[in-house]
Amino acid sequence: MRVLVVGSGAREHALVLAASHDPAVTALACAPGNAGIAALAEQLGVDVADPAAVAELAKSWRADLVLIGPEVPLVAGAADAVRKAGIACFGPSAAAARIEGSKAFAKDVMAAAKVATAHSEVVDNPARLDAALARFGPTWVVKDDGLAAGKGVVVTENLDAARAHAMTLLENGHAVLLESFLSGPEVSLFCLVDGTTVVPLLPAQDFKRVGDGDTGPNTGGMGAYAPLPWAPATLVDDIVGGIVQPVVDELAARDTPFTGLLYAGLVLTAEGPQVIEFNCRFGDPETQVVLALLDTPLAGLLHAAATGRLAEHPPLEWHPGAAVTVVIAADGYPGVPRAGDVITGSEANGVLHAGTRRRDDGAVVSHGGRVLAVVGVGPDLASAREQAYERVGKVHLAGSHHRTDIALRAVNGEITVP
Repeated sequence: MRVLVVGSGAREHALVLAASHDPAVTALACAPGNAGIAALAEQLGVDVADPAAVAELAKSWRADLVLIGPEVPLVAGAADAVRKAGIACFGPSAAAARIEGSKAFAKDVMAAAKVATAHSEVVDNPARLDAALARFGPTWVVKDDGLAAGKGVVVTENLDAARAHAMTLLENGHAVLLESFLSGPEVSLFCLVDGTTVVPLLPAQDFKRVGDGDTGPNTGGMGAYAPLPWAPATLVDDIVGGIVQPVVDELAARDTPFTGLLYAGLVLTAEGPQVIEFNCRFGDPETQVVLALLDTPLAGLLHAAATGRLAEHPPLEWHPGAAVTVVIAADGYPGVPRAGDVITGSEANGVLHAGTRRRDDGAVVSHGGRVLAVVGVGPDLASAREQAYERVGKVHLAGSHHRTDIALRAVNGEITVP
């Protein structure tokens, strides 16, 4: 099987790494890739936001399966273009990808599917903003209605800060979604979907805030761990049965069946799991820990999802133990990151590349905000965490920063479900 992965981040590095271990894979390429992926797969140039270009590349490279990593090409219709070219594609249509591309659309689907989620209101006119803000709070959740790479959300107890963020979005032509604040531990659950059948992966937890103790602004994710030692035994079944399957059924009923990876971001509240958001693709950084524990060959599994045969696939097999990933970010992130700094120690086991490139002289340099994702695996969460931070300590990037508390509360038994 010839497998083409589209994207250039740590999520795509994890997908390429997992696919490289699948004996069914005879050729592996990534477009456009990064300095770390180059060691595992052929690198090809493409504008990921151009569906026609993605499809043409898949045809010219003679791909048997295309895995589209980022949300931007999916929302733009890259999966539609690839399938129209007669090639199996793991990723939803543009119509189904609206589950991530428009939070208002996602809320409408959830309402129709009777899925528990935060109360919300869409504001697209500055004149309506103050009255809408008065209906929420005292903790305000203000989101960009469209794609924002994980950084369009502000959660604050300060009304002025909430209003300022909303006004910035509105002045830039973006609709704003206001939501009620949900209290409880967060969970990310990835589910493989082939239009009707849902196969869940391991639940994970990620860390959105830039600083230790969940301080500072939101990011695309500063680390993650899996599985969740504190999770109720029925958690995955409850989420699939009460949330994911009803949403998949509702999308099918709208003649927009979902094929690919449906990511449910949830809060476990006193009233049960409630949805924060849906994403239409593998999440980053949770992918790095979930795939590190997956023993089932990846390419065959995703091909089954892409071709409507998930129900025929054998049960998934998992590596025992746990995994932790810690993101190393460039100076300035999540604002404007500094680029071009030399990285040492990045070409080692467990180090997945995101914002990197290789200079003409062979040096690996920073080329983005989240530069590396460093993964540790062990028989338990404490040992996985220890290995991750040991590996982080061997990487050097001037001015970089990372959180030091990824998975710490879980290791210490400090997380409880209401």
